[in-house]
Amino acid sequence: MPDWKKIVESKIALAAKTKLSGLKPGKKSDNERIPAGQKQVFNFPVLDLGITPNVNTSNWKLRIFGLVENEVNLDWLAFRQLAQVRDISDFHCVTRWSQLDMDWEGVLARDLILQAGPLKHARHVTLYSYDGYTTNLPLEALLDDDVIIAHSVHGKPLTAEHGGPVRMVVPKRYAWKSAKWLKAIELHVDDRPGFWEVRGYHNDADPWLEQRFSEDDGL
Repeated sequence: MPDWKKIVESKIALAAKTKLSGLKPGKKSDNERIPAGQKQVFNFPVLDLGITPNVNTSNWKLRIFGLVENEVNLDWLAFRQLAQVRDISDFHCVTRWSQLDMDWEGVLARDLILQAGPLKHARHVTLYSYDGYTTNLPLEALLDDDVIIAHSVHGKPLTAEHGGPVRMVVPKRYAWKSAKWLKAIELHVDDRPGFWEVRGYHNDADPWLEQRFSEDDGL
């Protein structure tokens, strides 16, 4: 059983250390595409809960359930047979780094959500990962045309350390909302804060408002 207290403490310490390489809150970058307090990087740093689940293309499955007309269950073959898209977007981490022009490939989250048929009173979603992680979003956030359930980045399959075989990518939110090792999406009525949200991270996570922590109202 994972020692969640130790994992959380180590990740908070790592976040604090990493923030030293970014800009101070409210300070703007010279690049207008980078939100205040962020610094551009040219690599792809690895941040997670310290657990890499034993999931690959042979045993990965995705479930969309809850307040839907038709529950969706996909294995790898069925997922790859769906309409595939490519989207280039910027990626902003709460630990104050941003990488621009990340080239993702996968399936639009909107396509799968609409395939499931959200019921009228569905307003929020919970994303579940194979490592036990959860995060929350308004349902409408997954309907944006840049939100991808991704299997590849920069022309190569996602590695396990970056959430492969499949992760969510939500460019308009800090990256902790882009759940790695995506396992399931549940639609429901009320908002349900996820792993980091109940530990002090901001519920909305808008990089342009610097919504890193729950006390941040924007700077």
